[in-house]
Amino acid sequence: MTAKIYVAPNSAKRIKFFIPYKAIEWRAAVKRLRNCYYHQHQKLWSITNDTEALPHLKSIFGDKYRIIHITNKQVALPAAELSNENLDRLAAMEKKIVLKAYSQHTRNSYRNAFIKFMVFFQDKQVDDLEKAEIENYLYLLIKDYNISESKQSVTISAIKFYYEKVLGKKRECYNFQRPKKSKTIPNVLSETEVIRLINVPTNLKHKCILNLLYSAGLRRSEVINLRIEDIHSDTSTIFVKGAKGKKDRHTILSDHLLPMLRAYYLSEKPMYWLFEGASGGQYSPSSIEKIFRKAAISAKINGWATPHTLRHSFATHLIEAGVNLRYVQELLGHSSSKTTEIYTHVTSISNKRILSPLDTIMNKRDNLA
Repeated sequence: MTAKIYVAPNSAKRIKFFIPYKAIEWRAAVKRLRNCYYHQHQKLWSITNDTEALPHLKSIFGDKYRIIHITNKQVALPAAELSNENLDRLAAMEKKIVLKAYSQHTRNSYRNAFIKFMVFFQDKQVDDLEKAEIENYLYLLIKDYNISESKQSVTISAIKFYYEKVLGKKRECYNFQRPKKSKTIPNVLSETEVIRLINVPTNLKHKCILNLLYSAGLRRSEVINLRIEDIHSDTSTIFVKGAKGKKDRHTILSDHLLPMLRAYYLSEKPMYWLFEGASGGQYSPSSIEKIFRKAAISAKINGWATPHTLRHSFATHLIEAGVNLRYVQELLGHSSSKTTEIYTHVTSISNKRILSPLDTIMNKRDNLA
């Protein structure tokens, strides 16, 4: 019998491995590892990718394993120089995006998607393409280049923007099929897991960042965009400026967090941004990811968790505590209550006040006895 260990790049969050069906002792051993999970559809096991993962697996399998190195590199579309005509098209599109006051993130996404589109059709007149030709391009992206659902949607939006907003063509002419959205339930940590996680860092800045993500329900981008003046200790609120969808909002400033932030401010003395890098300027998103990942491994929490999991946990714990859904919606900055309602699906499953029908039946039987 030989086990197969699939070693991915260092950035991969999990290591997957295959155990032969007859290796009962191996399966029993890996089940005792923390954060071990079996992927039924792939017939593979996985554990959190940390420094201890590979040595653990090797000790279980002895010398009866094979290492298989894999990469996550996606096949890229061919690159090419844009013609002057296509550069003019790109400039016209960017001008319209700026006039419509779209966010910088949307501008970059549309720009990158449209450049690839023009390069693909560099031998044709882009302005005169038929709908069928564009649909074939989208089909190729999915079939041959395996782009994600989100990239499919961005590509469609960028193409439609050019033809409908820049060229002024009818919307009906470019009504493309968008990918069906996955209906996923947010990954949420328990209150005990949150406490373990946010208490891991000894660095005061790192501790403040994790506490902020959870206590105020902030996105990672919102944390790095916080200014010193956005912390309103007099009203116990945090002002979040220009968040997703270019919306401003106020959220909660935790009484527990405020003294920690004051101590951090006196120690670090940031100039403008609340959290600044070693050489000044804004803190980087990748730094927050590293802080969270290191704390998650030490706290031995769910291996699938990300910094955004703390925002999900914030919303779920508020709803479980009986806070009105409308207030939670405002704190999160959701435009629609339907977006916030997804957290009620999590609470309906995890809420211990809801009894299983089996418990109800057994309780009735015990009362009658």
